[in-house]
Amino acid sequence: MRKILCVGLTLNIIFTYMGFSKWIGGALGWSLGGPIGAIIGVAVGSMFDAASGREKGLFTDEHETQNRNYRRTVYNTRSGDFEVSLLVLASIVIKADGKQDQRELDYVRQQFVGMYGKERANHAFRLFKNIAKQKHISTREVCLQIRQMMDHPARLQLIHFLFGIAKADGLVTADEEQQINIMAGYLGINALDYESIKAMFYKNSDHAYKVLEIDTSATVEEIKKAYRKMAKKYHPDKVGHLGEAHKKGAEDKFMQVQEAYEQIQKEKGF
Repeated sequence: MRKILCVGLTLNIIFTYMGFSKWIGGALGWSLGGPIGAIIGVAVGSMFDAASGREKGLFTDEHETQNRNYRRTVYNTRSGDFEVSLLVLASIVIKADGKQDQRELDYVRQQFVGMYGKERANHAFRLFKNIAKQKHISTREVCLQIRQMMDHPARLQLIHFLFGIAKADGLVTADEEQQINIMAGYLGINALDYESIKAMFYKNSDHAYKVLEIDTSATVEEIKKAYRKMAKKYHPDKVGHLGEAHKKGAEDKFMQVQEAYEQIQKEKGF
């Protein structure tokens, strides 16, 4: 734990030095430790070194190994924790099909501009590009840290955002879908929840039923019950603790549940 606190202090000093305090706002908690902390440390260290004319990274392999031996601590997930988790997972998805499509990169930037404003988004995107350069990121370790420390609604929001990135170039490739599926498993997202979010990005004959997590043979009463359940699960207030920026982002899932229900209403005539 002592090592992790030192890592957190080091990152806070560097964030402040580089002007990152304006967008991170001190709102980082558990993400400064564990594998995510190591990844962010290397990325920020690269930016720090580039600015100072040196090429040495922030962490040695020994530091990274020690940092992975983090202990679970009870923290509330903060906006900054969600943000850096999103950056790390997005970097993995973007590279899943062996290339970095500019449209996907633009989508990440646009989403961050929409959530945080241009200045903060620019800082986040600089960090994102340095994370994406790292060749060896353990999807399992990162996701398990997120699963331990982040609540279920926030993890669902991560999966929704990742599908949005994958779809930004017009098509979710098999490699991208497989990568998101693997992440969902590590994040503790069950199959029904995963298929519900996935269906929001695949418009086929039964996608509305999958969004509501029901079969096409469901009765009117079952459909109404499913709608109430999903509306509650995906309500933007579920991620309100992450701040207004993420609450607004969650509204898209909520609206798609409403649209799915209305589509089924028309089909069933009730």
